[in-house]
Amino acid sequence: MSAEGWMNMQSGNGRARDKDSVLKGLAAGVIGGLVASWTMNQFQAALGKLMENEERAHGAQSLQQGSPEHGIGRELQQRGSDEPDDNAAVRAANAVAELGFAEHLTKAEKELGGAIAHYAMGTTSGAIYGAMAEILPVSTVGLGLPFGAVVWLTADEWVVPQLGLSRSPAEYPLSTHVYSFTSHLVYGLTTELVRRAVRSAL
Repeated sequence: MSAEGWMNMQSGNGRARDKDSVLKGLAAGVIGGLVASWTMNQFQAALGKLMENEERAHGAQSLQQGSPEHGIGRELQQRGSDEPDDNAAVRAANAVAELGFAEHLTKAEKELGGAIAHYAMGTTSGAIYGAMAEILPVSTVGLGLPFGAVVWLTADEWVVPQLGLSRSPAEYPLSTHVYSFTSHLVYGLTTELVRRAVRSAL
């Protein structure tokens, strides 16, 4: 075999290994994100009961209540399918049903849809994080806490309000932001610990 042929073969093997590593990282991230989403819910249920004697579901979005006057929230209001106590996760599920399939959800269906939206967001974020951990290992510094903070900042503080799934961040009290931020730190930490354990087993 010529030197050029050997180098091409080695390069191909390297690309295959890299692809395999990213896929394994993605799988580990999915599992990490799923477990972290559940852990986040348990943390918030305990914290909510301690602070307000009320259990909350659907992650940090549970406190993002109140009908937005813009975007998706306004569209749902005009259709008569948005309630002031709907949170961002419920509103996301309701928007898919109403705007995507012209289906009106019952309250029980909204709650189920909100749970699905919460876990979908958690597993998707975990998958991205798991893949990034293989491509850019420095992204795992801080035991996933920076990752949780980034998810909080981009999702809860920017994308969700911009889409009209919640009101403007300025319309919520500081306690809501602290509650959400802390919950996302728990999510990020759990994602990294589970991702690391799963990845080492693959």
